[in-house]
Amino acid sequence: MKKLIALLILSAITLTACGVNTPNLTDGITPRDNIPTANSADFGSVIADFGVRLFKESFEDDKNTLISPLSVLSALAMTANGADNETLAQMESVLGANVKTLNTYVKSYIEALPASEKSKLSLANSIWFTDDERFTVNDNFLQTNADYYCADIYKAPFNSATCRDINSWVKEKTDGMIPKVLDQIPEDAVMYLINALAFDAEWQEIYEKYQVSDAIFTTEDGSKRTVDMMYSDEYGYLESENATGFIKYYKQSKYAFAALLPNEGVTLADYVDTLEGAEVYEMLQSPSGATVEAGIPKFEFEYSCEMADILAAMGMPDAFSPLVADFTKLGTSTRDNIFISRVLHKTYISVAEKGTKAGAVTVITMADCAAAERVDPKSVILNRPFVFMLIDTETNLPFFIGTVTDIA
Repeated sequence: MKKLIALLILSAITLTACGVNTPNLTDGITPRDNIPTANSADFGSVIADFGVRLFKESFEDDKNTLISPLSVLSALAMTANGADNETLAQMESVLGANVKTLNTYVKSYIEALPASEKSKLSLANSIWFTDDERFTVNDNFLQTNADYYCADIYKAPFNSATCRDINSWVKEKTDGMIPKVLDQIPEDAVMYLINALAFDAEWQEIYEKYQVSDAIFTTEDGSKRTVDMMYSDEYGYLESENATGFIKYYKQSKYAFAALLPNEGVTLADYVDTLEGAEVYEMLQSPSGATVEAGIPKFEFEYSCEMADILAAMGMPDAFSPLVADFTKLGTSTRDNIFISRVLHKTYISVAEKGTKAGAVTVITMADCAAAERVDPKSVILNRPFVFMLIDTETNLPFFIGTVTDIA
């Protein structure tokens, strides 16, 4: 049976402490000083473009959708540090920048993240590789991910104890929101790369009881749902040819919730089909100052999808081919060629009166063989299917993009 390298990239929400018994090797792979960085503001347009393309390919009109382009891009960028030649070129084309630039973007963005208990986005990374002699890791690959992603490094026997340690690391970095990601480590696994993304923020103005009341949410098939609708006046109005929307800020205004409601007569699928990254980025950069009578339904859901075929179709098929994939910069196997065999993405979001929690997990498995002018108030009540984003307001970087088609 062909052997596997697993590259796990996880994104999720907040942080709880659990024990990890595997020794951390980062003392021997210390991040170097004076690593070049880039203007993280430029990262916003890259994420917007990649995120919208990925979102359109992932969208399913019969269920709620939620992806984290920041998580997936970070996962693929870490993986791309182990790619070479045409495999690397294709990955860079899909990601929208070369891997060296992406490394500097991610490093700059992580370093610039503010520390606030009321509004926080955090990222953490780790690399786990087997101590089985069949696998030889490339030290430069580890050093690069230590330099730019501050990755913890673990070398382990890949037994049940290592499985527990990986789950404990994930639980710690997600505040218990994702307590377990592995049931077992298969005999043919040789590496896991883990990126944890955590978002937890209070609204700038928390909803009071009088601002929440029953309302009807109508799905596209005409079904009616009674929901708790949260009403407020907002001042960031969004409008395009096919939709209207608004921006609602979290504490300190560093992050925000952006919603886009397709116009009457425009289906959600048709609207998603028209989305372009540049248009979304420009719209987020320059919202109107009009007052918006806004309504957001309380909602909470989980989402998952397999992205291997999606990413291959987006323009990086070689990475998924056992015959032509080139990941020699990651390491070598005595068994056969290394390629990506699976990309699993799972997300979670909760939007309520106090604020928002959202998280994502991306698992990449690799196998070795086989103040504005005053205008009339607008009204945008999200009482039918809509698109939403969680955005970094300083860079206009959408780190989550999703749809709500139904509310249970």
